[in-house]
Amino acid sequence: MIDRMLYVAMSGAKETLLSQANATNNLANASTPGFLSDLNQFRSMPVFGAGHPTRVYAMDERPQADFNHGSLSQTGRDLDVAVKGGGWIAVQGADGNEAYTRRGDLVVDANGLLQTGNGLPVMGNAGPIAIPPSSKIDIGLDGTISIQPLGQQANELAVVDRIKLVNPPLEQMHKGLDGLMRFDGGVAEADANQRLVSGALETSNVNVVNEMVDMIELARRFQMQVKMMKTAEENATAAASLLRPV
Repeated sequence: MIDRMLYVAMSGAKETLLSQANATNNLANASTPGFLSDLNQFRSMPVFGAGHPTRVYAMDERPQADFNHGSLSQTGRDLDVAVKGGGWIAVQGADGNEAYTRRGDLVVDANGLLQTGNGLPVMGNAGPIAIPPSSKIDIGLDGTISIQPLGQQANELAVVDRIKLVNPPLEQMHKGLDGLMRFDGGVAEADANQRLVSGALETSNVNVVNEMVDMIELARRFQMQVKMMKTAEENATAAASLLRPV
């Protein structure tokens, strides 16, 4: 009995810490453009073993990301874009595979690669987009990238590439540990109907107040479970003293 009580309290404390890590990650990304917060829930699981199932423990799990969009913030910056509707910008993940994000704070690195603010190459018609030396870059509503080559007149624009925009069914999308979305079917097809808003960014959809309340609740729950472990220890000590030979 004491062992099961200790196990339930210990596992509850462990799962509470995992839930706190999820809430902490959401709060840390409250100002990250296009960030989708992770949902979190506890589920009751039976304690398997000999005897009757008189105990259950709570298992923390992340069922999915919150697909509600953040608000649009006008920046006026040429390389800032926000996706209209439910689409995604295709990027190359750290593993080299295609992934998807709504983060649109784009930059051009020293090698001319178009990247997101966290350094992920943006995908075009045939792979990562490279921008030739230019004095101006313009991103159209459909993702078409035009540049004014160095030394050319303002009206002499050249089309470089087009940002790959996709819109697969949400039920076939899942969020990885790196914060990027993946399509269960592999590589999503480009959707020509998707549109961008230039000079704007989508803010994070994290509700800071809710996350702070959750953090306080989880901290109190952790304290309660630690007290339960202490109670289990005291009960074990009392039981041992009763069984000790006089």
